[in-house]
Amino acid sequence: MKFAVFGAGGVGGYLGARLADAGHEVHLVARGTHLEALRSEGLRLESIAGDATVELPATDDPAEIGPCDAVLFCVKSTDTRDAAADLEPLLGDETAVVSFQNGVDNERWLANEIGEAHVVGGVAYIFSTIGAPGVVEHTGGPARFVYGELDGRRTDRIEALDDALSASDGIDAVLADDVRVELWRKFAFICAQAGTTAAIRLPVGEIRETDASWELYRRLVEEVCAVARATGVDLPDGLVDEWLAFARELDPEMYSSLHYDLTHGKPMELGALHGSVVRHAADAGVDVPMNEAVHAILRPWAERNRRRKDDS
Repeated sequence: MKFAVFGAGGVGGYLGARLADAGHEVHLVARGTHLEALRSEGLRLESIAGDATVELPATDDPAEIGPCDAVLFCVKSTDTRDAAADLEPLLGDETAVVSFQNGVDNERWLANEIGEAHVVGGVAYIFSTIGAPGVVEHTGGPARFVYGELDGRRTDRIEALDDALSASDGIDAVLADDVRVELWRKFAFICAQAGTTAAIRLPVGEIRETDASWELYRRLVEEVCAVARATGVDLPDGLVDEWLAFARELDPEMYSSLHYDLTHGKPMELGALHGSVVRHAADAGVDVPMNEAVHAILRPWAERNRRRKDDS
């Protein structure tokens, strides 16, 4: 298959390296010093599942790539709308644009720009980041990628994508029966993990050891699950306890990407996380006081970081 990885960071770079190793044609879309390093030195993946180095075409101009079988859309949610406007040169009649991003709104934002027929939902369970320009570090997580057509159909293109991902070493590939359930399932966890570590400014281990903070973690998960069910998403029973059990086993020094962005002056995905919970809750008539509090605490920081980016 011919793939474009739009946003060759921690998630996109990992997928691109694994698919290229499996023999697929992979093009990377990146920018800045990362793009320069990808062009001059290739993509180096340092992974707990096995390292890889691949030399792949990389560009900041999708027109240089042309239509693809699939576009793996891996930009931050803060960049979704702007990046979606640049997808047109990559689209053929049956091109699947697979969103492997945080949040539950990216697919709708993409559909508004390129049409719902192109959009495929996706969820990534992996801890990976750009360690240095041209270097992607995969430090934990199962490297599990879940995806599916928004209407649940088993189309030829989703079967082809499933075959490609399933046959690639280092990828735990899962074709979902209902990808909306999978999107909200992960959303419940990341709102708790991101919200507590960013608002409290401490790692999950110390949050677990503090009763009030651990209760905040639980209630953030519970509220997101309540909103999902109120909007017609059939989340499984016991999901709250499932995520709490998972969080108890996390490395006690683990934070979140939201905390990293907060403390490093980078654009924060707050609007796609707790801001989204608050918006969906208002539409559904569900009370989400813990998510509202986290959103209120972090909103000034998100605005400060946004202004810093705009001024740079």
